[in-house]
Amino acid sequence: MPIPERLKPAFAPARPTEPDRLPEARKRLIVALDVPSAAAADDLVARLQGTCQWFKVGLELFAAAGPVVVETLAARGHSVFLDLKFHDIPNTVAGAVRSASALGVRMMTVHAAGGPAMLAAARAALDGLADPPQLLAVTVLTSMDAAELQFAGVDRAPADQVALLATMGLAAGIRGFVCSPQEVAALRALTGPEGVLVVPGIRPEGADAGDQKRLATPAAALQAGASFLVVGRPITQAPSPASAAEAILKEMAAAIAS
Repeated sequence: MPIPERLKPAFAPARPTEPDRLPEARKRLIVALDVPSAAAADDLVARLQGTCQWFKVGLELFAAAGPVVVETLAARGHSVFLDLKFHDIPNTVAGAVRSASALGVRMMTVHAAGGPAMLAAARAALDGLADPPQLLAVTVLTSMDAAELQFAGVDRAPADQVALLATMGLAAGIRGFVCSPQEVAALRALTGPEGVLVVPGIRPEGADAGDQKRLATPAAALQAGASFLVVGRPITQAPSPASAAEAILKEMAAAIAS
């Protein structure tokens, strides 16, 4: 499935100054609405109005508010990344992908650990749609390190497991992946410039890592080849979310311009 033009980031050498790159940075920053209610999400989106275009709806908010929160965001002109990491038998995941597409989301996730048949079914579920969302396969969660993987029965290093799952996804026809900043460069080499790499685990210099173990600054992730950055707590838990977002956007713009 070809990647929609609107999702293709620019990787050409940049000449303009940092302010000229702010619009591009806004198109590549996704704010994670990891909040417990629709009211909390509405408040946060309002505080970021005019600053951020993309918002991620994950398990916490979707379980609390349901599909209506996605439809509301989309109706207001925001781009929605639905991050539910579908992981089930192929037929069930294919149905979930079709249902999520009808909500107006622009990106959504399945878990690559579901295997090649599930990934192929998820990709095929988008066939025939006039304007399909970008399908992303989640590789290894940014909260997991080598020790966590071993507890889960995986003896590979995180980078090796990410490469294995991404190679499987590519074989199934998927061209978008979620990975930590530490694997971006390797996945960019695997996917080429057409791949869409969405990267969580982003922390500005000096920010609290929280439960993230494989992370990087916004600038480092972009320079490694990230297409989009997902940022949650450094923005959503800041005294002024808009000011925190603007600081990250300026760092992104500088990285893009350099």
